[in-house]
Amino acid sequence: MSGKYEQILQAAIRSGYLGEECPLAAFVDTSRLEETIASLHRAFPKHFAHTFAAKANTMSHALEFVKEHGMGCEVASPGELEQALRAGFAPGQIVYDEPAKTAGMLARVLELGTGLNIDNFQEFERVQALMVNRDSRSRIGFRINPQVGAGNISAMSTATTTSKFGVALEDEGNRIAILTAYRDNTWLTALHSHVGSQGCSLDLMTAGIRKVVDLAEEINSGVGRQQVEVIDIGGGLPVNFDSEEMRPTFAEFAAKLQDAVPELFSGRYTVKTEFGRSVFAKSGFIASRIEYTKRSGGRRIAISHAGAQIATRTVFMPDHWKLRVSVFDSSGRAKNGAAVEQDIAGPLCFAGDLVATARKLPEIEPGDYVVLHDTGAYYFSNPFYYNALCAPAVYAVTTGRSTHLDFSVWRRKQSVDDMLAVIG
Repeated sequence: MSGKYEQILQAAIRSGYLGEECPLAAFVDTSRLEETIASLHRAFPKHFAHTFAAKANTMSHALEFVKEHGMGCEVASPGELEQALRAGFAPGQIVYDEPAKTAGMLARVLELGTGLNIDNFQEFERVQALMVNRDSRSRIGFRINPQVGAGNISAMSTATTTSKFGVALEDEGNRIAILTAYRDNTWLTALHSHVGSQGCSLDLMTAGIRKVVDLAEEINSGVGRQQVEVIDIGGGLPVNFDSEEMRPTFAEFAAKLQDAVPELFSGRYTVKTEFGRSVFAKSGFIASRIEYTKRSGGRRIAISHAGAQIATRTVFMPDHWKLRVSVFDSSGRAKNGAAVEQDIAGPLCFAGDLVATARKLPEIEPGDYVVLHDTGAYYFSNPFYYNALCAPAVYAVTTGRSTHLDFSVWRRKQSVDDMLAVIG
């Protein structure tokens, strides 16, 4: 796949999107993104309604793109809700998931008719009071913690015994309280669960969904009708960061679900998903010019412009978020020389600002470019303002089969004034 990156980098350098004055930029391959979304739609039946987890890439152009390709939007903050509305999503296409919803935000969500996942019993009491004499179009239900355990990354696992998210299903008294709440409040018509994301196996995710569907069946049986009509199974499909291959695929997850939770495929429920990282990750990459190279203690070190301000997860959790790195020369040609151990350091003023450590790569020289792969989600879309560095430009590029590349600006390089206005 190096040919694709060469093509994009060379065109970006010729066009001035990368260079001495613009040493850092991010790119979204919209052709690949379009195919990824299409593969999601192909993998599941029509009664599955796919929402994009806005936290994975909250940029307005990103949300507009997924909307144009048939997705709704899952949001978890007032800002994400506003961005989704500005991107053109109808309130009924949005699901609101914030764990710390204020009474004012709950009222706004119910007034809009946005889907609402209730995180806990205290929040339920607020919603219950707001629903008195209110006819809301919102699909409302509890977020359930099925307590099926953690994956390989504890910080990404949301269905542990003590998770902060949702109502702990197995805690004493909670199941009865949930059943009672649905029996006594007919406007509760949905259930939601999200087991986790990176580091969570398909088996773990499926086990959590199985428990939530069992709960839906128990609720419906208890009230003698299908009160729970919507089951939101969350997202969190892991991303393979080791190669260009998308693994696991949406089709593999769908097959696993169909075998373990066939009720989801019966058509009796509207099933919502909330995929985020798996939609965007492999369609985006970061390119950074190398300013200097040096040796320290015998170790080669390349100083780049891509550090924790744009690759925050990798810098602070390198064992869990190890990104592939490729090296290109100053014209954008892939370098294929003998591999030597090198550190790739970012520009921030702390020692741990490294995006790769002792990585075997062709020897990097000043003026070369390094590419950080699979960074379309959670990386350049969520800048970190350490050292008051400006957020880089983001360009969408349509590749397809043509040798001609079409670039469009998804975000202009942030000016110093705009950056300082954010910091305050």
